[in-house]
Amino acid sequence: MSDRNEFRSMANVNGAIAPTDEARIPVMDRGFLYGDSIYEVFRTYRGIPLFGDEHWVRFENSASLIHLAIGLTKDEMTGQIRRTVHASGAPAARRDVYVRYIVTRGEGPLDLHPPEDLPTSFVIIVRAVPQWNPEFYAKGLRVAVSQTRRNPTASLDPNIKGGNYLNNVLGVIEARNFGADDSLMLNDAGLVTEASNSNVFFVIDGELVTPSQLAANLRGLTKAAVHEVCRSHGLPTYEREIPIDSVLEASECFFTSATREIMPVRELVIGEGVERSFPDGGGPVTRRVAELYRGHVEDYLARHADYALF
Repeated sequence: MSDRNEFRSMANVNGAIAPTDEARIPVMDRGFLYGDSIYEVFRTYRGIPLFGDEHWVRFENSASLIHLAIGLTKDEMTGQIRRTVHASGAPAARRDVYVRYIVTRGEGPLDLHPPEDLPTSFVIIVRAVPQWNPEFYAKGLRVAVSQTRRNPTASLDPNIKGGNYLNNVLGVIEARNFGADDSLMLNDAGLVTEASNSNVFFVIDGELVTPSQLAANLRGLTKAAVHEVCRSHGLPTYEREIPIDSVLEASECFFTSATREIMPVRELVIGEGVERSFPDGGGPVTRRVAELYRGHVEDYLARHADYALF
């Protein structure tokens, strides 16, 4: 365990807590073999999990979509998360943390069909909140449209936040090989869906828009918070189908996620010789949304102080 005032990333596997680099899972676990698992990620601010209840609701929805009995109640999972956070030394070190909690369908035979009585397994990873390159905020991301298309909903619902991430992995590998920081993924109809692990917003014809569920994308919690806080401050937001061609008319672009918060995009590579540039550090709408989101987070923390893990 961590020394007093020293933080160390820790993992909890079915109740056994160890340093993350020493934690082990069985090789016959279906999460490892098939990606047969679900997960959620949150970060803390001053020890308070951001959108903790909302993450659990989405976790339960993912479980329902893959016909999985979670095996732990919300209170039980919270208790295990709290144990792992304290073992990391975060409270004494006064360090905010990134928490990923995972439930797999469990350890079983090497067969696609799982036995009905298979007990689930859980894994909790506590690590430092990611420190993004400051230039991503001061200037913005360079993003490339990947050739790999997003899985269609009929194949794999993007609202299953699961361990099978190969589609997104291929997308971001392509983007990095192209010299970009991240990828923007389209569906088979050429509609914008999302980034490799973030939602995306554009300002098009003066309107703040993001891809609708018709294009198939994750119902992001940061995205939902952006909708809520913008609309409450008189800044309308819209969800609609966004063909890639219409992105050429966009004047601003930004990504949203739990750890990125509001991250501007400065350049979007759409194809060979086709690029769209945006203002460094985000245009006026992006900057306004970032300001509103920061205020929204502070309001949430004030209302949920009793949720603090430490």
